[in-house]
Amino acid sequence: MLASPNYSSARKWIYPRIIKGKLYKYRSVVSYFFLALLFAAPFIKVNGQQLILLNVLERKFVFFGIIFWPQDFYLFVLGLLTFIVFIVLFTVVFGRVFCGWACPQTIFLEMVFRKIENWIEGDYLKQKKMDESPLTWNKFFKKTLKHGIFFCLSFFIANIFLAYIIGTTALLKIVTEPVSLHLTGFLSICIFTILFYLVFSRMRELVCTVACPYGRLQGVLLDNQSMIVAYDYLRGEPRGKKLKEENNQLGDCIDCKLCVHVCPTGIDIRNGTQMECVNCTACIDACDMVMEKINRPRRLIGFKSEEEIKNHQPIKLNKRIYGYSAVLLVLVSVLSYLLISRSDVKTTVLRASGTLYQLREKENTVTNLYNAELINKTSGDLSFEIVPDDDKASIQYIQKEDKLRYGGQAKLTFFVIMPQQHIKKYKTEISFRLVSGGKIIDRFNTTFIAPPNE
Repeated sequence: MLASPNYSSARKWIYPRIIKGKLYKYRSVVSYFFLALLFAAPFIKVNGQQLILLNVLERKFVFFGIIFWPQDFYLFVLGLLTFIVFIVLFTVVFGRVFCGWACPQTIFLEMVFRKIENWIEGDYLKQKKMDESPLTWNKFFKKTLKHGIFFCLSFFIANIFLAYIIGTTALLKIVTEPVSLHLTGFLSICIFTILFYLVFSRMRELVCTVACPYGRLQGVLLDNQSMIVAYDYLRGEPRGKKLKEENNQLGDCIDCKLCVHVCPTGIDIRNGTQMECVNCTACIDACDMVMEKINRPRRLIGFKSEEEIKNHQPIKLNKRIYGYSAVLLVLVSVLSYLLISRSDVKTTVLRASGTLYQLREKENTVTNLYNAELINKTSGDLSFEIVPDDDKASIQYIQKEDKLRYGGQAKLTFFVIMPQQHIKKYKTEISFRLVSGGKIIDRFNTTFIAPPNE
């Protein structure tokens, strides 16, 4: 195990005790749900696409079956900004609950790797005793078994992680075909395996307390109205052992230090709000168990705000919460509108540069030359046709493609032909519809120039 840094040159190793209280059981259910979703998501297909794909290499992103290409980057940025504002709002109200209950780092460490460690090496006292003891055959066997399982799990997680980046189809090719055909993919799996192994076997809580920027952001976002895991110092102090024969004036805290023993980051929650606290609620379960034994009310440690502890006031919605909520509402509204109005094909039509209108005196018509670019945002190939809304207009192609490939683009060059007697002004707005399979998949406009009919 890796230690947390302290103020001396020595390293403080963390051996958290596991207490399976009510909140721990709730957290286990939530964690197993997220684990199942995490492992299943790359293999779930929606509209022919995997549920979530973050293919940075091909600049292709898929969320719930909807494909986002580089042309939709503004939507991706807006969605990311919306998520960040939501996290900020959630943190202002509920503190760092996400870290303790939904963060993949915490879920894997506490609900998978920590349980395997306890199963092999025993509880926290036996682990500490084993680490301090000299090397024996029993210690060598248990350490080898533990780290071997950790490495295999890290390899499995690395494959799942890579499936989110390159897709399950590409991953299956790397797994089933010879390594020489997919050397880059194999090296990527190896690198991710080593990275995950080090995170879960060595770094552990340092990811939360040192590497993760969210923990430091928490200190800026929290105020005295935020609901966080907190110790009720007014009720608990002065702390000390309670003796039946003495009529002392001590608080409810008996200074058993059980809340410290169960903390995965090694802090004492009684010292106040600390950046290292991930709101895992282990200290709440531990303290509730002690309060029940000494016949005192539960939740000496619980989800409380500073205002609630100090003045016994319930949480109030302050200006910051209203402000973040308003910003979040605007972002969600704009993002929703853009997603609903987003077309399956992005069409750009421009009049050919350096050209004006052309008169065809024999046919008594006027033509304009246009260049068009179509980008396919759907999950398959498309056959298409451009149809003018004005039944007097017609199209004559110079360069034409009838099919739009999946994820590809098509470039067209064509004349728009209008009867001269139909022209009423020099610049006329004309519109088109893009039809595929009898359905209109996009609409676009452009300007037609011609001398007006007199």
